[in-house]
Amino acid sequence: MSTSSPFRIGLLGTGPWAGHTHAPVLAAHPGVHFTGVWGRRPEAAAELAATHGTRAYEDVDALIADCDALAFALPPDVQAPLAARAAEAGRHLLLDKPVATTVAAAREVTEAAERSGAASVVFCTLRFAPDTAPWIEQQAALGGWYLAQAHWLGSLFAAGSSSEYAASPWRRAKGALWDVGPHVLSVLLPVLGEVTDLSAAVTAPDGGRHLVLRHASGATATASMSLSAPPRAGHAGIELFGEHGRATLPSWAGATDALHAAVDALLTTARTGRPHPCDARFGLRLTELLATADPA
Repeated sequence: MSTSSPFRIGLLGTGPWAGHTHAPVLAAHPGVHFTGVWGRRPEAAAELAATHGTRAYEDVDALIADCDALAFALPPDVQAPLAARAAEAGRHLLLDKPVATTVAAAREVTEAAERSGAASVVFCTLRFAPDTAPWIEQQAALGGWYLAQAHWLGSLFAAGSSSEYAASPWRRAKGALWDVGPHVLSVLLPVLGEVTDLSAAVTAPDGGRHLVLRHASGATATASMSLSAPPRAGHAGIELFGEHGRATLPSWAGATDALHAAVDALLTTARTGRPHPCDARFGLRLTELLATADPA
């Protein structure tokens, strides 16, 4: 790829996540040519494309052919086979989390990208948000942590919720573990090291999950996740305890800036060939851990 040519990115997906985050970022990014949109609902693709001055595609393979990279805003088990197809065609991948809800499907994406040399970035928001990404790097470099406590309590499915994402079938079917679990794990792994034991996965009455993890550093972590918490209880946070005292994950504002940074990361790894730490193989590892916690 020429460093001066626009990076042609197409968007697969037309739901709220695509409309609020992916399409605006791709349309505004100075290093990107927003090539087009494909979705399972052609009328939604046409509307989203018109809003952002690009083209709607009815044939997903035609969009893949016209791009250098594809950004995904699809349910994980719709994303995975399309991502593998795009990677086999040599297209770079900006993937959503989780990459898939089965290890086999996530491995297929990873191996397809590695065979073709396609670059990949998994958009785990906290790894790219300007307030949290530097904090994660700092705590990983500091080390000396022996305990982490994480919680992600959302109200997506609480009584009276008006969230657009409450209509998401895959979130309702797979729950908090698969929706917000990747966010928690994407912080714990780089800071505390590889998970060597996932010793507990308990289902809470509201469908939430509680995990207990041991890491290669010797640290342990607990994580509690729900999408049905009372609205006033909604909160996400991670605290670390160790020889340097206590450290608290900073708050972050939305996903737009984070996605812009993820696009930057994809451009860099595509042009340099240096893998990003949050690539498809990392996404595969997240899927392996989530599947261990949810063997059903």
